[in-house]
Parts: sequence; C-alpha cells; structure tokens
Amino acid sequence: MAHRGGAELKARVRTVVLRLTKAYPRAHCTLDYRNPLELMVATILSAQCTDERVNKVTPALFKKYRSAQDYAAALPAELEKDIRSTGFYRSKAKSIRLACSDIAKKYAGRIPDQLGDLVELHGIGRKTANVILGNAYGIPGMVVDTHVKRLANRLGFTQHKDPVKIEFDLMQLIPKERWTQFSHVLIQHGRRCCTARRPDCPHCPVGKWCPSNGKV
Repeated sequence: MAHRGGAELKARVRTVVLRLTKAYPRAHCTLDYRNPLELMVATILSAQCTDERVNKVTPALFKKYRSAQDYAAALPAELEKDIRSTGFYRSKAKSIRLACSDIAKKYAGRIPDQLGDLVELHGIGRKTANVILGNAYGIPGMVVDTHVKRLANRLGFTQHKDPVKIEFDLMQLIPKERWTQFSHVLIQHGRRCCTARRPDCPHCPVGKWCPSNGKV
C-alpha cells in the first residue's frame, strides 16, 4: 500500500512541496512547442531521449508537418528519417502517424482535451496525456516520468513501481492545482540534484525531510 494517510506524512509532503517549489521557481516544460499538436509530437519523441535533443529536431519537423493530417499522410520511411536522431524512430514514427490519423478523423485535427480521449490515441499513455493537458490546456495533470517515479519512491510518497499507481498516490497527496507545476519541479530536481546514480544529498533542499537521505 502507498503512504496515504497520517498527519506526519501530510505535513512532510506540504514541506517538501513548498521547499522544492521555492528551490525551482522557474521549473517548466523544457520541450519547445507552440500548440498542442507540437507538444504531443515532442513528448512522443522525448521517450528515451533528452529534451535538448528533441528540441534540435523539432524546428525542421514542425515546419515540414503543420497539421495532424500532414503527419498521418507522411511516408513512414520519410518521417522515420526526420526523427531518426531521437532514437526508437520506427516506433515513434508509427505512434505519431497513427495518433494523428485518429485525431484527423475523430477530432477534425484538434488534439482532444480530455484524458480519456487522449489515452485512446495510439502511442499516447497517461504520462503524455498529462503533459498535454497540463501544459497545452492548463488542466492539472500529474506527469510520472523516470525522474518523478524515482523521487516519489525516495521521498516515501509511494511504495509502488508502476507509473499509474504512483500517479494516483501523488494525486492523493498533492493539491490538484499543483499537479502540473510540481511535476516540473520534481523533474528538475531529479535532473539537477536527486540523480539516479549519485544523488547530491548533502546539498538537497529537502534532505532533512527525505527518508532516503544518505542511503542511496
């Protein structure tokens, strides 16, 4: 079971949220995009790839493909070539083409703004859906990527390894209006301080409230 109750846990969560938010006041989505379609494509490309690399690929990509219909009609080999440097390009190209085909047919080319509709699109899971909702539409979404998964466990906010279960645990602990921003905060903290192999516990702004401090 996840850590869901207890006044002590709730107080610790509030402290961690406030201190990390203060430590990373400018935390934001680091993918470059101008509209929901571009964000969806960039998020798909970001799987097993750095945002920095994705941002180098997307300017030319977004200039070439301007609508869901454009991606849906793309020749597989051509789209694969366009995104090759992001890795796993065959599966990513397939996800982009099929998702955009559904968007063109079912939603007249507009990215849906409902979680249930988004996760029915090919290659779109809850993580990508929440990225789109939170950043493109301003609808709170708890994004669980590798950083959030790692930090949620280290902080004792969950005992689960499954991203969906982690998402629901965090949704119970974090105020809804903070879901999107706190996801960005955790991701930034995971990149800068609480890294996978060598977390910088001595300089962690929430080390005092972290049960994993000095134990990783």
